Amino acid sequence: MKHLSPERLHVTQTAGITQLSPVNGRLYTLTHSDTTGALFLTVSRAFVTDQLTSQRDEVLGEWKQAGQQLVLFLYVFVGNQQMGRQENARRANVFKKELPLALEAIRYGDRAFFHTHPFCDWCPIFIHFTSEYPELNRTEYYGTPYLYR
Repeated sequence: MKHLSPERLHVTQTAGITQLSPVNGRLYTLTHSDTTGALFLTVSRAFVTDQLTSQRDEVLGEWKQAGQQLVLFLYVFVGNQQMGRQENARRANVFKKELPLALEAIRYGDRAFFHTHPFCDWCPIFIHFTSEYPELNRTEYYGTPYLYR
């Protein structure tokens, strides 16, 4: 498993985002450069869609209330039928391999938030793999942010 190189992580917090708030509705857009290997994390109240590429290899995340519990939901686009089942499966495997690094980047990049709200380190993480193929369109449990410190 790759580990985060903090010097390659570039974090932007948009207006209205502080280490204190918001908790519920705090959104993450994580992209990367294939050329430099740099990671770009934006913490905001809306997903930063102008950072999305045609490859759709970004990770989107949000804190949401699920019943009585706060949950960190992440979303990755595995593919559609146009791309074919084999490409969808390949992308799902690539995401599964790279998601621990993405989670480490989110945890490290927003560490002041986690320091201010230590209970968030123990909230569950669920990742939804979006695909038009039912066997690849699923949600998986990925532990808690504490595991990615």
